[in-house]
Amino acid sequence: MSETPAMREQTVVVDDVHLNYRIVGKGGRGGGAAALRRTLLREQAAAQRSVHAVRGVSFTAYRGEAIGLIGPNGSGKSTLLRAVAGLMAPSQGVVWTRGQAALLGVSAAMMGSMSGEQNIVLGCLAIGMTPAEIAEEYDSICEFAGIGEFVQMPMNTYSSGMGARLRFAIAAARTPDILLIDEALATGDAQFRRRSEARILQLRQEAGTVFLVSHGLGIIRETCTRAIWLEQGRIVLDGDADTVVNAYEARHDPAAPRPAKVRS
Repeated sequence: MSETPAMREQTVVVDDVHLNYRIVGKGGRGGGAAALRRTLLREQAAAQRSVHAVRGVSFTAYRGEAIGLIGPNGSGKSTLLRAVAGLMAPSQGVVWTRGQAALLGVSAAMMGSMSGEQNIVLGCLAIGMTPAEIAEEYDSICEFAGIGEFVQMPMNTYSSGMGARLRFAIAAARTPDILLIDEALATGDAQFRRRSEARILQLRQEAGTVFLVSHGLGIIRETCTRAIWLEQGRIVLDGDADTVVNAYEARHDPAAPRPAKVRS
């Protein structure tokens, strides 16, 4: 008998969620002369304005799912991940999670002046690993990240790809209940992407829930069972990954080939 939604374990419930944040921006045009004037006269350079990034989004995620979040820049994908991770409170609605949620992003905080080795230890402690578990997993984290002797060098000497690989390796060292990945697979080489995709599949098999934000629709097809398409902070379509990606491409890139994914 196939499993119905009522029989599955809910891990994330997002109920009519609205998310707002403030940004600094100025009206009118600037330039060097305007900047100099503001500095000399001690004028306030900018005013704050509110951005309504997510507008009434609702969905339920279940254990064992890998869900891709797709949509144009500014559609609210990364903001929604931050809310699921507990880093941003909704202005309206509720986000409920069961278990630990770990957010991995290209901009995830790492200490640039500290070595890769030190960041591995601190990062693993931050996701709840014990010193004994860190010692056990240290070599495999280094091998997965593929940073070699750079592990002894400060993080601010790393390329963006090396930093992203190390962030992913740390986050994936432990199987969280909910793993949130924000564009981290887009910066690695083809070999690293294959390793990352294999790790995501393993996390699914270990009964976690994975959310993946990516502009690489091929990655969504290959690693996700489900996709949620966002536009201007609202859900356009939520369903099977191939179906949603095909619909998205039909609107935004009609000439794109749409291969069917063979699921094991």
